[in-house]
Amino acid sequence: MKTWIKFCGTTSLDDAIASVEAGANALGFIFAPSKRRITVERAQAIIRELPAGVERVGVFLNGTIDEIRETVSKVDLTGLQLHGNEFAPEVYSYLPKDRQASLRIIKTVMMCGRFEWFVDPLTTVPGVVYAWLLDSGAGSGKTFDWQAARAQLGQRQGRFIVAGGLTPGNVGEAIRTFSPWGVDVVSGIEAEPGRKDREKMKAFVASVRKAEQP
Repeated sequence: MKTWIKFCGTTSLDDAIASVEAGANALGFIFAPSKRRITVERAQAIIRELPAGVERVGVFLNGTIDEIRETVSKVDLTGLQLHGNEFAPEVYSYLPKDRQASLRIIKTVMMCGRFEWFVDPLTTVPGVVYAWLLDSGAGSGKTFDWQAARAQLGQRQGRFIVAGGLTPGNVGEAIRTFSPWGVDVVSGIEAEPGRKDREKMKAFVASVRKAEQP
């Protein structure tokens, strides 16, 4: 199965189209304090121009229920990435009923300790969290200790997305280490914060596909 690829921090239509052409499966729109933050109106304007099959993920950091609900009502998202202290089952329960089935929830786990987080919402509300994103910190641009994390994960099953400091040069190693369901990249494919680099995007996707080969 091909690795799911998300290019995050989308801020312009040109970058969005280039991301799709490079081979990204999903685009991330950051609605939290960030150099790559985007308004609800601008995100929806970009999304209106995208091919139907491209996933659109809204990224929130310690977002309130009201903020997330309002964004979902105005932006045609296919997923939510909860990057802070948001409690996934609570967010899910307050989503508009007609959107609950169509919005995939990705919950971020900061890789700075052991896995107490696995006393998790999956056991209390099965099916709420679609995938877990393993990250080194919001916008840090740094990798975490992959070998230590791999050892701590053990035989746990689930959709894991690796993020944090990925580049065309190291994403292959990340895939060989984790065999993840997906990968998520921001700074590693940028010319500068908020503006994508076309060649880096193409190189990133090429490195992912090469690493998948036996």
